[in-house]
Amino acid sequence: MARGGEGDRPGPSPAGRKIFITGASGFIGGALAERLRARGDTVIGVDLQADPDAGVVAGDIAEPGDWQEHAAGAHLVIHTAAIVSNMIGMDEQWRVSVVGTRNALDAAVRGKASRFLHLSSVRAFSDVGFPDAVTEDYPVRPDGNPYVDTKIACEQVVLQAHAAGELAATIVRPGDVYGPGSRPWTIVPVEAIKRSQLLLPAMGKGIFSPVYVDELVDGILLAADNPAAVGHVFTISGGVGVPCKEFFGYYSRMLGKGKPVVVPTSVALALAGTYSHAVKLRGRRTEINPVSVRYLTRTGTYSIDKARRVLGFEPKVGLEEGMARTRDWLAREGMIT
Repeated sequence: MARGGEGDRPGPSPAGRKIFITGASGFIGGALAERLRARGDTVIGVDLQADPDAGVVAGDIAEPGDWQEHAAGAHLVIHTAAIVSNMIGMDEQWRVSVVGTRNALDAAVRGKASRFLHLSSVRAFSDVGFPDAVTEDYPVRPDGNPYVDTKIACEQVVLQAHAAGELAATIVRPGDVYGPGSRPWTIVPVEAIKRSQLLLPAMGKGIFSPVYVDELVDGILLAADNPAAVGHVFTISGGVGVPCKEFFGYYSRMLGKGKPVVVPTSVALALAGTYSHAVKLRGRRTEINPVSVRYLTRTGTYSIDKARRVLGFEPKVGLEEGMARTRDWLAREGMIT
């Protein structure tokens, strides 16, 4: 999807620019900010809590506010802020993720940004039912899961703004991002294994598509810096699928637990449903629920051929190395011994 106008011009060099990041103190936003500063860019951003030393102002992206003015003069806006959870309902996810995306676009347009990069998810393909090595031109599929459906809606908001000529936009769909600071695919599973609460459905044969966080940052920056990426959607992952029992087995061994516990999908769904209902009765929420179970039964993988061809993206951190780095971080954080 080509677009004429400001986004097609080279603009400033890939270093020394002003860049605005939403979710700038989060897992991926923080990793991006660190890399960008290291290469000489000026990075500012917004998150729920201010961090003046890091140039981060306080703001709720779901609400227009003063935080939007800080995007003024930014060459690039990278939108990472969103709810990343299977336990949050549609209304809250819509407010933060979808309305928040429109507010981030408004900030970028008013601030005269040349580029807008939106962080989506491979879950836009739905959690199940997509083909192996699925490519970006395969139709997205709402399935009633608030996270999946709002990811699709966010993409529509961004592509609509791009098509209307508001600004040049690119969408990146990360795979399963793990590594230092990853809540869904490092912190949560490690804590669940400690409590003996991680049960893998499909006898652990569901397919996981890991991407180490530093590799994702590489892909995002390649997409943000390349004029040929304007108007396109890119899947950024490690390029391979591994059985869930292999991926989570690394964490189990780190904790001295041996192999992860595997069960039939029907058993996992029943146990997760009972547990999440009990937690809900106590006025709490949990990621251990049927939606999370179904996600771990996937059989398809995600092609990164387009990212390789257009962006020159090539994963370099294999699962063994990525998990070794993750283990070092978990040890420093006192989460493993």
